Amino acid sequence: MNKSVYVSIVGRPNVGKSSLLNAILGEKIAIVSKKPQTTRTRITGVHTAGDTQYVFLDTPGIHHPRTSLGKYMVDTARGAIGDADLDLLVVEPRGEVGEIEEGILRRVSSRGLPAILVVNKTDQATARQIGDTILAYSGRFDFAAVVPVSAKTGEGIPALMEEISRFTREQPWLFPEDMITDQPEMQIASEIIREKMLRLLNEEIPHGTAVVIEEFREDGEMLRIRAEIFCEKDSHKGIIIGKGGRMLKEIGSAAREDLEGFFGCKVFLDLWVKVKENWRDSPRLIQNFGYRKD
Repeated sequence: MNKSVYVSIVGRPNVGKSSLLNAILGEKIAIVSKKPQTTRTRITGVHTAGDTQYVFLDTPGIHHPRTSLGKYMVDTARGAIGDADLDLLVVEPRGEVGEIEEGILRRVSSRGLPAILVVNKTDQATARQIGDTILAYSGRFDFAAVVPVSAKTGEGIPALMEEISRFTREQPWLFPEDMITDQPEMQIASEIIREKMLRLLNEEIPHGTAVVIEEFREDGEMLRIRAEIFCEKDSHKGIIIGKGGRMLKEIGSAAREDLEGFFGCKVFLDLWVKVKENWRDSPRLIQNFGYRKD
C-alpha cells in the first residue's frame, strides 16, 4: 500500500509560503514576488518520493482584507486549515507572535490537527532572532516540530521533509507519480504573466490586475497565447502599457521567457490591456476572472 500526507501551508502574506513550496518541489509552480498578497488562490503541489506522496496546499496570506477579492483570499486560506492532515505555519524570525498568527493558531487548535512551525528566511536573521521566535511561538502552541529553514537557499528543507514524513499514512495516491501540480496550464500561464507585473510595476497597480487567457493553442512547434490584462483605472492602463508600449513589451518579454522554460517550446505571447473599474469589489467579475470558491 502506498502512503501519502496532505499538508496545508499557512501564514501571513510575504513570509515565503510559495517559495517554500517551490523549494520542496524543486520546480517553480507558484509565483513569487517581494510584494505581499502575491498568491490569490489555493495551489496544490505534489511531491512523490518512493512509495510516499506528499500533497501540499499553498494558500494566500491571511490579512485584514479591504476588498471582496481580499476576503475571498482570506476565506480560501482559512478554509485550508483543517482540510489537511497537517498544517505548516510559516513565520518570519521576528521574535514575537503577531495578531494574525494568533488567529491562525486558534483555528488550528479548534480543528485538533497537528502543526509544524516553520521559521523561514533564516538566511536573513541572526541566531538570537531565530531563537527568540521559536521561544515565543512554543509558548503559544504545542507544535509537533519546529524547523528553521531558508526557502531561498534550501537550508533546513530536508529536515522539514523528515518531520512531515512522520505524518504519512497508508492510503491510495490521488495523483499520478509524475504530476507536480493540479493547476491547469492556462492558469499557470496567467499567473506567470501576473508575476511579471508584480515585479515590474510599482505599489498598488499590480494588485489591481487580473489576467485572463483568451487563446491557448499549439501551432506546430509553437504555443500561441493571447492574454487580456484587466486593471481598475485608465491611468493604470497607461502605466501598464508604458510610453510607446515599453512596459507592456518588458512584461511580455519576461513572461515569455518563463513560459518557454515551463512549457519547453517557443511561445508567441499577445498581451492586451483593458479596464474594469473596481473589479476587486465585484463578486461577478471576481468569479469571471477565475477566483471561485469551488
